[in-house]
Amino acid sequence: MKTYKKLFRYAKEKRGWGVLAILCSALSAVATVYGYYLIYRFLDSVVVAGDLALARSYAARTVVFLTLGALVYIASGACSHVLAFRLESNLRKHGIEGLAGASFRFFDLHPSGAIRKTIDDNAAQTHQAVAHLIPDQTQAILSPLLLLIASFFVGWRVGLVLVLLTLSAGLLLKAMMGEKEFMKIYQAALATLSAESVEYVRGMPVVKIFGARVDSFKALYKAIKDYSKYAYDYSQSCKGPYVIYQWLFFGLLALLMVPLPFLVSTLGNPALLAVDLMMVLFFSGVLFVAFMRVMWVSTYDFQANYAVDSLETLYTAMQEDQLTFGHEDVFDNYDIEFDRVDFAYKDKQVFKDLSFSLKEGRSYALVGGSGSGKSTIAKLISGFYAVDGGQIKIGGKPLESYRQAALIETIAFVFQNAKLFKQSIYENVALAKPDASRAEVLEALHLAGCDSILDKFPDRENTRIGSAGVYLSGGEKQRIAIARALLKDAKIIIMDEASAAIDPDNEHELQKAFKQLMQRKTVIMIAHRLSSIRAVDEILVLEGGEIVERGTDATLMVGDSRYKHFMNLYQEANEWRVGYENLL
Repeated sequence: MKTYKKLFRYAKEKRGWGVLAILCSALSAVATVYGYYLIYRFLDSVVVAGDLALARSYAARTVVFLTLGALVYIASGACSHVLAFRLESNLRKHGIEGLAGASFRFFDLHPSGAIRKTIDDNAAQTHQAVAHLIPDQTQAILSPLLLLIASFFVGWRVGLVLVLLTLSAGLLLKAMMGEKEFMKIYQAALATLSAESVEYVRGMPVVKIFGARVDSFKALYKAIKDYSKYAYDYSQSCKGPYVIYQWLFFGLLALLMVPLPFLVSTLGNPALLAVDLMMVLFFSGVLFVAFMRVMWVSTYDFQANYAVDSLETLYTAMQEDQLTFGHEDVFDNYDIEFDRVDFAYKDKQVFKDLSFSLKEGRSYALVGGSGSGKSTIAKLISGFYAVDGGQIKIGGKPLESYRQAALIETIAFVFQNAKLFKQSIYENVALAKPDASRAEVLEALHLAGCDSILDKFPDRENTRIGSAGVYLSGGEKQRIAIARALLKDAKIIIMDEASAAIDPDNEHELQKAFKQLMQRKTVIMIAHRLSSIRAVDEILVLEGGEIVERGTDATLMVGDSRYKHFMNLYQEANEWRVGYENLL
């Protein structure tokens, strides 16, 4: 019932189908076991009483009740499948909705392969558990119980044999199921293997280019070895009890035949004894199937609990670190302020008590080594993460005081890796401002240096991107993403390596577009290509999560500054060439 309660929470609108499935399954168990009892009455009429007319009556009723039991069981499965399909669908929808609202920190801490496998695999497991668990669990509980009661109606000898058989089978069944802790380890190993396999497939270009072997992907290799070990250990732990279990049921008649030659004279009517033996053989087969159902029910129950727990753990993680929003729509100004901000990625501290301010209408560049916190500052300003301490303010008010829609309208973010949709180039740009005129969209494309891209295609801006369309290079995608930001015309522009994939010729055109874009806006640029930031109003140099220097390019190039050190390294890298003598 705990499992049902967990599962039904995600498909409340179809809960009635689950109740109906339980009732149908219970009715099926009663009809089927009664049909088995009628088989005994048929055999007794033929073998003991010799009454063929009565035997025909019992035979007809046997067919009716066994058929009824089968049909009602099918109906039970149909009802449970309706619930199962809705449950699986709702779990996937819940996961998608959670991903849509999850913080960026969630995606940093959870690989995309693991997220996808957790949602897909566990949602599928809950479907299987519900579709089969509800009918089978009812049958697994009722069928052995009703069968034992029916066996005593047949005769005390049949009932005694089945009681002993049930007790023996129950002990063996417990040994076959394995320990729950071991099953958790096994399931965790399977989940890890699935997630790492997805990441491996996504990295297939690297495998092809460098000829890498699977053992070079240490995480995947370890996952394969761990899973194979646990799978083998589990099968070995179940092998002995399962073999004895089969011997017990399939060899039951042979075991009973051993004492019969010595006891046949004391067991009464031989015809009645023959019927009892036939019923023991028949009931033991039915009991074998019933106990196999019990075993599968236990497996389904564990899988369903594990699946729901895994999904709920993931759903909870999606809700963590989300930025809360208020009701403010109006910005008094567009000054940005970090007020004693603390922030960490899990156990890795990035900022501690960080404070600085950026005035509106000015352009800024963030410079520093890898891991210094440049991109994190940009993402915190955009509201992608919730801070651990302190406040980030725009216009003198905390981010949390504004409506989410107001922040989205105010801040435009151009990522290093641009993401485009399987739509036309025009539609991809127009997303930034749905009410924009066609002329405004085309102007944005022009300012972003996209004319050369449009000239390549007969349909120009109406060319579809992606499957059933054209594929663009990284630099071309970046320019279209920049056109999107230009069209949005937000008051705060954040560019994280926005020109990283742009060739020098196009970068010159972009710099002219950026100069127009920066007028009367607060602009924050992150770039390793230092030539692209020299004209900004102020440069902030970060190191170890702290701002160690800030000023213009001219002021920072005076003296022995960190910025000058970075600039010298950049110039040396640009001037580096492979000489002919180095190739010999």
